[in-house]
Amino acid sequence: MSRVLSYEEKDTWIHRLSGVTKLIFFLLWSITSMISYDTRVLLVMLVLSLVIFAMSKTKWKQVGTVFSFIMFFLAINLLAIFFFSPGQGTKIYGTETPLVHLFGAYTLTMEQLFYEFNVMIKYLTVIPAVFMFIVTTNPSEFAASMNRVGISYKIGYSMAIALRYIPDVQDDFAKIKHAEEARGIEMSKKAKLMERIKNMAAIIFPLVFSSMDRIDVVSNAMELRGFGKHKKRTWYMGRSLKRNDYLTIVFTIVFTVVALFITFRNGSRFYNPFI
Repeated sequence: MSRVLSYEEKDTWIHRLSGVTKLIFFLLWSITSMISYDTRVLLVMLVLSLVIFAMSKTKWKQVGTVFSFIMFFLAINLLAIFFFSPGQGTKIYGTETPLVHLFGAYTLTMEQLFYEFNVMIKYLTVIPAVFMFIVTTNPSEFAASMNRVGISYKIGYSMAIALRYIPDVQDDFAKIKHAEEARGIEMSKKAKLMERIKNMAAIIFPLVFSSMDRIDVVSNAMELRGFGKHKKRTWYMGRSLKRNDYLTIVFTIVFTVVALFITFRNGSRFYNPFI
């Protein structure tokens, strides 16, 4: 089975970075993207995200399916923003430039389009970082790296198990999907989009139950092995911070500071091209 969003060993400088370095990058990158509505900052971050993602040599088949689902829900989110707050852009930027009147109180404005454009960029900026973090980080090495910098090994193990669990969930999803198809429930491209979404949604409940069973098995196994009895433990896999790790961390911190300075230097986190 072809798995998506699973770790794959490759010889790239990103794969050779410590898991802690990639975690710091991911957290600071995501925080900056969530805070800033400065289009200039977000566009630079988007370009850098795509460049770094390409340098990780991640194959499209690893992320294509998940990316399609994310884009589908992003489109729904943007439509919901306009439906519930059609004048949000006008309130933020203080001007109103009507483009076309749709119906009732719904008028599409340049300000609303620009606001939703920024929301879209924010998502697209974080998505490559999420993909890169998951597919380039060895779960065991990540747990060891977190413990090396002073984070409790229990937290590190929790993160490692979560990363390792992604492929298992995918396997369970595929098994349930194939079982449903064997019963005559169409989930391929032959079915209509809404029908496929409805049939896929029916997989959620058995997937949740199978996941709960797996969690119970893992927790019992760890308890029988005395996990958590001691304050410290040794690691089979561990990677110390090297030159590229320090350079990456410094770059990320400097970029975050500069990006937030540009964002808030005018007293607002919104870049306003309409004034």
